[in-house]
Amino acid sequence: MHTHQNPSEWVQRWSDLVPAGGRVLDVACGHGRHAHWFYKRNHRLALVDRSSDAIESIAIPRAFCETVVADIENGPWPFAHRQFEAVVVTNYLWRPLMPTLLASVAPGGVLIYETFAQGNESVGKPSRPDFLLRPGELLEWCRDMRVVAYEDGFLQAPERFTQRIAAVREPSPVTGVSRYRLDSHTG
Repeated sequence: MHTHQNPSEWVQRWSDLVPAGGRVLDVACGHGRHAHWFYKRNHRLALVDRSSDAIESIAIPRAFCETVVADIENGPWPFAHRQFEAVVVTNYLWRPLMPTLLASVAPGGVLIYETFAQGNESVGKPSRPDFLLRPGELLEWCRDMRVVAYEDGFLQAPERFTQRIAAVREPSPVTGVSRYRLDSHTG
């Protein structure tokens, strides 16, 4: 069981970008290593994974944690038309889902994403191109967001090639605000 696995250093490093008390969507959450990290920091959670065993192993009170068992690659997106103050994804890549994940980041919210990149095939699995980001791919996906941090390269312990990004969806500027002037009329 992986319930005591430490959260990603990248997720820990950039979790302060999540607005206080904000809702966090953990995609392909596994046994909840990031869910526990955010729960301890008083965030409400929405978790999705295709493994019911993984979801059931997450010991966070349901009042703070919405859990969904779903095959997000072959079925409908379980959070349609919802946005979150953070979307967290690690060690998972399904390119057709990326527009949906980006649309799930609320204005002022953050995308924290880390997964394997090209080059990983030289040190282990995953090794299929379908599961490895191309150079600059995360930057391209986040071109309409404010990139706070980005890395693309080789990491030790365990050896792996990764790409990772922390990007904020800027709040929409207030436009078209009408200002009314009160005139006094004499009759």
